Amino acid sequence: MQYLLSVIHDQASIDDPDEQAAIDVFNDRLRAQGHWVFAGGLSGPENATVIDPRGAEAVVTDGPFLESKEYLAGFWIIEAPDLDVALKLATEGARACNRKVEVRPFVAV
Repeated sequence: MQYLLSVIHDQASIDDPDEQAAIDVFNDRLRAQGHWVFAGGLSGPENATVIDPRGAEAVVTDGPFLESKEYLAGFWIIEAPDLDVALKLATEGARACNRKVEVRPFVAV
């Protein structure tokens, strides 16, 4: 089963070399153990654009869709046999990046 591990951040900067090194080690471990699917960091919410197509014309708005102190700073998509393994890996990832991580399973299709 695949899980989305969302990294939740609440600071202006995310450029900590020690945290990045720990994330790299965690990423390498995910790959070595066969859990890696995909991962990526995201630019800050000030770089977001929201598109709302529900009216006659699509409305394009600069900035995040939700004003909040916390924002999605990055993510991992992992493969894990069950939620317990996903939670263990998410805890390791959260420690590596020193941030909260939300775990959500993908909907089976």
